[in-house]
Amino acid sequence: MNKNYLYKARHHLIFLLALIVGSVLIYFLNKLDLKKMGYSSVPIVQSHTPLDRVAPRPLTSEEKQWATVAWHYFEHNYNPDTGLVNAVDNFPSTTLWDTGNYMVALIGAEQLGLIGHEAFDRRLTTLLTTLNRVPLYKGKLPNKVYNTQTAQMTDYTNKVVEGGIGWSVIDIGRILSPLNYILRHYPKHSPAVFSLLDRWDFSAMQKNGELYGVVQRDGEEVLLQEGRLGYEQYAAKVFTLFGVDAMRSMRYNRFLAYTDIYGIEIPYDIRDSSMLKANNYVLMEPYMLDGLEFGWDSISREFSYRLYQVQEARYNSEGILTAVTEDHIDEAPYFLYNSIFVNDQAWVAVDEHGTVYPHKRLLSTKASFGMYALYRTDYTHTLLKKVSALQSKRGWYAGYYEEGDRVNSAVTCNTNAIILSSLLYITKGPLLGIGK
Repeated sequence: MNKNYLYKARHHLIFLLALIVGSVLIYFLNKLDLKKMGYSSVPIVQSHTPLDRVAPRPLTSEEKQWATVAWHYFEHNYNPDTGLVNAVDNFPSTTLWDTGNYMVALIGAEQLGLIGHEAFDRRLTTLLTTLNRVPLYKGKLPNKVYNTQTAQMTDYTNKVVEGGIGWSVIDIGRILSPLNYILRHYPKHSPAVFSLLDRWDFSAMQKNGELYGVVQRDGEEVLLQEGRLGYEQYAAKVFTLFGVDAMRSMRYNRFLAYTDIYGIEIPYDIRDSSMLKANNYVLMEPYMLDGLEFGWDSISREFSYRLYQVQEARYNSEGILTAVTEDHIDEAPYFLYNSIFVNDQAWVAVDEHGTVYPHKRLLSTKASFGMYALYRTDYTHTLLKKVSALQSKRGWYAGYYEEGDRVNSAVTCNTNAIILSSLLYITKGPLLGIGK
């Protein structure tokens, strides 16, 4: 028997074993109370009236139409030569985060009957082929950004950078979630998934149970711990599915504190911009993904519920429809983190440098859809009634600016993927079906 074949088969068996062990580990972690394990003295108290997860149901005719509009984005921004999808409408660039979003959208489109099995297989085969041949940063891990037409490594302006600009461990975690689903449900594509995973040096991204990315600063390579509360735990769960040691990153209590907003204790990460060169955004994105894909663990369920509560409380108190998360916008600086709390301030929009944009707070379309799918309350129905006007021939617009109620006409992969993921959740429940 060919030795090469045996070597490859051994690696595939290791990944399969890691998938099994990781799934079992997360299943039991979801059932544990981390506070009782003595990780921190900061208490995590359960709410008296948390909302239960809503049972799956078929989509209404209106919801089916919403899904069709979201899929328009992926029809118009698909690059057939590479299988990659633009992160932003008509701009040929993507990140691993957005490629993960597209994979979830593709799964949603197939599961919801928006495309047939043959079209699904054709798109996925092309995409996995490209991911198996893209150049890696220093031969170790995927670069932060790629040109969607050529699959070359670029910077965020889409300028080709021969050696790349580093990797984001959080972005890589995002793509591992749909890859895990593909391994479980589409075995035809398993060899291609195993092949690309074999290329990646997982040991380079973790150290002592924590997740690390790489950036270039003044020509020097810098290894940085990545992620804050919510993001870090979501990514750690996904890495654990693949046997990567991310146990320290998975713990919620290590840097946990609370701030009172409308009488609700909102969890946040104490590692803010005054302590480190990073912002501690508190917003819906990681908790939405955790709910839509894992079904939450006991702590992420509690924290997500508090964030939902405080947004509804702001509406009840001030009359401002509120659904906040990270979003592209249609004017400079083009990407903002609309936060419930960040760097010791409530209800502000900041860029990655922490600069506050007081006139650019947003009502997010994708956050509205995510909360609608996860909670389906009177408030989330009110949100959907508002954002349902944001449909276009190229997909859903990203939302409204609070000031002046202007449309944020950015059309993106992230917005439209989360909408498809949310609608898929309504019919099927959590993507990976691991949560309680």
